[in-house]
Amino acid sequence: MHSIVVYCGSNFGKNPVYAKAAYALGDELAKRKINVIYGGGNMGLMGRVADGSLENGGSVTGIIPNFLAKLEVAQKTLTELHFVETMHERKAKMVSLSDGVIALPGGYGTFDELFEILTWAQLKIFEGPVGILNINGYYDLLILQLDKMVEEGFLHTDNRELLLVSDDAVELLTKMEEFVQKNPGNKPLDKSLYVENKELE
Repeated sequence: MHSIVVYCGSNFGKNPVYAKAAYALGDELAKRKINVIYGGGNMGLMGRVADGSLENGGSVTGIIPNFLAKLEVAQKTLTELHFVETMHERKAKMVSLSDGVIALPGGYGTFDELFEILTWAQLKIFEGPVGILNINGYYDLLILQLDKMVEEGFLHTDNRELLLVSDDAVELLTKMEEFVQKNPGNKPLDKSLYVENKELE
């Protein structure tokens, strides 16, 4: 993997363990020479992931809508910073540049991005690994809900297994690398498919 999208909150959360883990993930990605693709912000966990990579010799690409950049929340010291018009364009461009996706704790935006990419993975629009870094058990209840969806017949087991989970960044990245090795023909998002499937938004 050369690039990974990181979805996460623009807040720090109440427990300092979240910011610490976000920085550590950025550091680990830098050590592996994996470019971070993220939303371009300088606040909360987003900023800590970027700092963790940049301060340890890594590269970070930010994608931010113009209206958010005008609010002066864009990270100024990134390797690359791309400006787009809409949130939908932002999500498509982020994923089109990546080989995989990791979600850290976050709010509505993080959950929106996570479930959209899982939907694209289910439909083979995106074929890279999708992982959750389950810091402090943040996603425990979500994982139980996914299992309930399988139990009740609303989610196929094969699609449930598309989501890789660990509370440790090194272990999660190992799982993602193994996923890529088992699926060598996988490709990143084809942006033309995104345009044709706007009903998924």
